[in-house]
Amino acid sequence: MIVTDSFEENNLIAKEYKELLKISYQSLSKDDRKLIRLAFNISVDAHKNQRRKSGEPYVFHPIAVAKIVASKIGLDATCIASALLHDVIEDTEYDAKKIEKLFGKTICKIVVGLTKISKLKKEKDVSLQAENFRKMLLTLNDDVRVILIKIADRLHNMQTLDAMPVEKQIKIASETLYIYAPIAHRIGLYDVKSELEDLGLKYTEPDVFNEIKNKIEQTKDQQDKYIRSFSRRINEKLKKQDLKFKISGRPKSIYSIKDKILKKNISFEEIYDKFAIRIVYKSENENEKFIAWKIYSIITDYYTPNPLRLRDWITSPRSNGYEALHITVVGPGSKWVEVQIRSERMHEIAEKGYAAHYMYKQGKQTDNGLEGWLNRLQEVLENSDTSALDFVEDFKLNLYSTEIFVFTPEGDLKSLPKGSSALDFAFSIHTELGLKTRGIKVNGKIVPLSLELKSGDQIEIIKSDKTKPSSNWLDYVKTSRAKSKIRSALKEEKKILAEDGKEILRRKLKQLKIKFNEKSVNDLGNYFKLKTSLDLFYRVGIGKIDNVALKQFAASNNNRFINFFKKRLTTKKEINHLEDEVRSNFDQIVFGNEEEKLDFSIAKCCNPIPGDDVFGFITINEGIKIHKQDCLNSISLQSKFAYRIIKSKWIDSSQEEFSSAITISGIDNLGIVNEITKLISNSLNINMQKMSFDTEGNTFSGKITLKVKTKNILNKLIQRLRKINGIEKVIRE
Repeated sequence: MIVTDSFEENNLIAKEYKELLKISYQSLSKDDRKLIRLAFNISVDAHKNQRRKSGEPYVFHPIAVAKIVASKIGLDATCIASALLHDVIEDTEYDAKKIEKLFGKTICKIVVGLTKISKLKKEKDVSLQAENFRKMLLTLNDDVRVILIKIADRLHNMQTLDAMPVEKQIKIASETLYIYAPIAHRIGLYDVKSELEDLGLKYTEPDVFNEIKNKIEQTKDQQDKYIRSFSRRINEKLKKQDLKFKISGRPKSIYSIKDKILKKNISFEEIYDKFAIRIVYKSENENEKFIAWKIYSIITDYYTPNPLRLRDWITSPRSNGYEALHITVVGPGSKWVEVQIRSERMHEIAEKGYAAHYMYKQGKQTDNGLEGWLNRLQEVLENSDTSALDFVEDFKLNLYSTEIFVFTPEGDLKSLPKGSSALDFAFSIHTELGLKTRGIKVNGKIVPLSLELKSGDQIEIIKSDKTKPSSNWLDYVKTSRAKSKIRSALKEEKKILAEDGKEILRRKLKQLKIKFNEKSVNDLGNYFKLKTSLDLFYRVGIGKIDNVALKQFAASNNNRFINFFKKRLTTKKEINHLEDEVRSNFDQIVFGNEEEKLDFSIAKCCNPIPGDDVFGFITINEGIKIHKQDCLNSISLQSKFAYRIIKSKWIDSSQEEFSSAITISGIDNLGIVNEITKLISNSLNINMQKMSFDTEGNTFSGKITLKVKTKNILNKLIQRLRKINGIEKVIRE
């Protein structure tokens, strides 16, 4: 029974429920509808007294998550019911026993898994977000559907983020870009991934987002016209072959356009593939490949293909199951156009990812299938020796990697992330084989363990029981599996040596008439600047801390107070130096809602200047560092270390000047350098610190380091420089 505060809200909730049943990707039986109805009623009852930040009844959130699960991810009635109940245990009087009694073990297990993710405790000195990430992925051990519903939950939270305060928006959006979008990408939910990325960008870099969005909207009519022009020529020929198909345009996401602008260092106008043309055809499964190449042949009869841009993911699908034929051709007006050729089955898998795999499952799973990937992922997740931050960074490396395909000596095909080494291959076969690798042959020749593999290589492992991994191996491997196994082996070796070291230390301290207890071990750790007792015992075990070092420790009187005094002197000296640096180099910045004046330094990675949107990051050893909001490290810092972010802003930029650099390139006209320097010195009264120019053929490139007062003056200069005849690009570093 629906119970809320108003008749109008009741009607809206009922309308949402009916829409949920209509948009379900799966066909729902009578029992399915009964299950969803029961979950809906329980959710409405459980949340009847709750409201969201926006003011609307809370129950709209679980209904919206269920709609995403039903339509965008394409899951079944069990998942739809679980989505409707996903916040019930956490926020209301309904507990796990009640849910199990009403809905059975499967739904209860999924809902409990979702609740566990939300109830994580913050651990000292470890990023909460990294632990959150690991914990979320660990739910795969119970049921992968937990992650899929969690992604749907995050998508709806991002869609309704406007109601949150700005600081919360940036934190949630950063975490989304850092964690959830990559997982959606890897599971094959490309539409969800694109929406998460665009919404993430909307809140982390709103100016960039709005600028690209406006430009896309301005060029939409032009793009639609171009797609019609491209399609007209091949449409008739495809129909003559009795093919049933649909041609449409797929615009590139705002986030991917921004990514390309940054990576390629180009403008919006210079991006040639702002959209792709997609051809989806009907076919029996056994004829899919034949028809795809038939369509390819027809397209290339009219438009010249770029052979370097051919991607055949039908013969060798991606590890997340994605299949398609991608080609790039010269279209009307001599423009490059990407064409994606897919069957309806391939299209469903591309759109719905995991769910569509089950709909079209045809028996055996290959090593490249999603289930194979999930099994390999679980091995890494279950390795508790890897720190949360190491785990996140290693795992993310593999999320976006493109793949290579290599062969075992027997000719079996194995997929690895691009950039994988010969040693990665050994660990992908078996952990013990990796740990005992003495040498590797690639295509019959012995090669270094660090050799980067290429598609088509055939690899043979030379094994020795006497071989042990070294810390250098971590530099040789790329995959998270190999890194986690090497770290575990090294840690085990360290523990064995530490046990020996502990006994040696006990004997040495006895000789020095020092008691072996917790206090003396802590004092030794502080004296040698070590973090843990394990580090201390290990260094004693390998002889790095010897008799001489231990005697020096024993001879130092009141070393704890001396060290404390030295530390105070050092800190004062550092602060004085920092204050001088702030006075001579940096403008005034204030922190927090109270606008406090604190010591800070400028981050070298992005070099912000007055006028830039900035935030403060509290480092462990170097005080507060100031970063630009669009710094390349911003997403990672705001997501992993949100509790160390401090709100910051410039308050005065009239008295100081700041260093900034610009790069200029273009066609080398006579007198162009003189024109540039004249504009800078005379027109805007800006001081140049350093200038260098190089020419090659009829082009030039240069770098100028300037002293400017504000971002506005720098932007004004860049705009004027771009108007000089011959200059192609002016970019602030």
